[in-house]
This record gives sequence, C-alpha cells and structure tokens, in this order.
Amino acid sequence: MATLKLGVAGLGHLGSLHAKMLSTAAGATLEAVYDLNVATAEHVAEEHGARVAVDLDDLLNSVDALSIATPTSTHFDIAAEAIRRGKPVFIEKPITKTVEQARELNALASEHGVIVQVGHIERFNPAIVALDGYNIAPLFVESHRLAQFNPRGTDVAVVLDLMIHDIDIILSLVRSDVVSIDASGLAVVSDTADIANARITFANGCVANITASRISQNRMRKMRLFQKNAYISIDFLQGLAEVFRLIDADDTEVSPTYMLGMIEQGKNKRNIVFEQPPVPKDHNPLKHELQLFVDAVRNGTTPLVDGQAGQQALEVAEEIVRLIT
Repeated sequence: MATLKLGVAGLGHLGSLHAKMLSTAAGATLEAVYDLNVATAEHVAEEHGARVAVDLDDLLNSVDALSIATPTSTHFDIAAEAIRRGKPVFIEKPITKTVEQARELNALASEHGVIVQVGHIERFNPAIVALDGYNIAPLFVESHRLAQFNPRGTDVAVVLDLMIHDIDIILSLVRSDVVSIDASGLAVVSDTADIANARITFANGCVANITASRISQNRMRKMRLFQKNAYISIDFLQGLAEVFRLIDADDTEVSPTYMLGMIEQGKNKRNIVFEQPPVPKDHNPLKHELQLFVDAVRNGTTPLVDGQAGQQALEVAEEIVRLIT
C-alpha cells in the first residue's frame, strides 16, 4: 500500500505532539498541518517537514487521513466534513461535545465506511498494556484520578476533563451494560464541577466507584480491580501494574515475582502469588495509539478505541454531569 498522507488540525500542546509522532509513523508521512495561529502552524510544519494548509478545505484535500486536536466544540464539524470526504479521523477525547453529535458522527462514519478512532490515551498506558493476556473480569472497581489545579480545561466539568479516562477504561474492562449511575460533585474554584464521584452499577453485578478531582494537593491516578481469585492494582502515573492472585498449586506455567503463601480450598491447594507484569520498554502511549490508527487505516481494521467506544464513554460522562448539576 502507498504511504499514507496524514494531516493534523489543531496545533496546541497536544496537537503539536500529534504532529511530532505522526511525522515518524511507519507507513505514513506528515503531509500538512493547520491551526488558526499561523505562526504556530509554520513552526510545527518546518520542524516536521510538512506544509501549512491555508484552511481546513486545503488540509482535507491534501491528506488521506486526519488527526483532530482542536477544541472539543469543533470536533463534530471538522470530523463530519472529513468523513463525508472519505477521510479516516483520529479525534482527541472526548469524541464530541454532546452525545447526540457522537451518535450522528458514528452513523455518518458507518454510512461512508470510514474509520474513526478516539484518543483515550490511558488505554495505551504501559500499566494497561502490561495486563494484556490476563483474564480481567472485575466485580468491584475503585479509581482515583486527582490533579493539582490548572486553569486550562476548567471550561468543562472534571468529569469530561479527567474522569472520562477512567470511565472508558472501566467500560472496556467490565464489558457489560450500565444499569444505574449515582453521582455527586461540586464546583469549588471554577464554574463547573471540580471534584466528582460516581458509582456505576453494571448488568453483570460489577460496581465501579470513581473519583476525580482537579483541586488536590498531590497527583494520583490509580485504579484497583477486585475479582474472583485476584486483586489488580494499576498506577497510571508510574505505568505500573501489580497482580495478586490465586493459582493452582500444581500450575507450572506461571512464574510469579513472589510466592506469598498457600491456602486450601476444599480438597484443592492454591498458591497466593504476586506478579509485576513487565512493562514494554520505551513505550510511548501517544506514539503507540497514533501508530495503531495508521495501521488500522492501512489495513482496513477496526481501531481498539473506535467511535462507538468514544460515544459510550461520553454517554456515561454526560449522565454523571447531568446528575451533579
């Protein structure tokens, strides 16, 4: 297949990183970039060997696929136009400003047979990637995502700014319909909720308790999963996962980091083991997810975090916001 020509719309902090990563993506070249700030666009273009598109129409005419890192309020219009022209899109989270827009965008993508990937980057955190191959079936989840105050991002509730990361991950791990949501939150220093807690109950019996704050003294991004015969701790800041689980005493396929003891369950003896799954060396979550987007476009495959996943995370997040406002 010919080399994929890529474009980036929106060259703020994150969009500039998109341009950097896509300029080195295998099977692709960074063809053009666009931003309302022409000086920024010229700087990024020169740095990565791309050209500056004069407007969005010029950008879409120049590329085979597009990365969208503009403000959320513009996601729908830009992505919809790209999709109508048959251009696959990578859209930073949240997928759109409203659930209605997300549904319309996914319907449009289905109609035109166009790939949509959403930038829920924590799906590609080393700690999550390290758990690949484990049987994850949580029945209780507790997560805390706490950040120090930063004026950037306060135009939306902390649910859409931070909590949506954990919502997406939990939905992907539980893989069951949401039955009910209870939530509370409070605006402390901004006009939208700065701290929020949600309790989500799933059809399979799993319960997730999620807390997010952007007014904390110390940063924390941790998730704990409890399931039959296993406890899994995930530290997103350190990119580290720890697994405590029970295995059959005669299981020779497992090489745990530590053997913690043995218990008897009826006639069976089981070992309590601690494992620290190896983290992929030099793993860059953003580079990885963007490369997977390129691969999905080139191979015609469904991305790991597709438009439907982005919509589902937004549906839950929007309901939480509704409950606390």
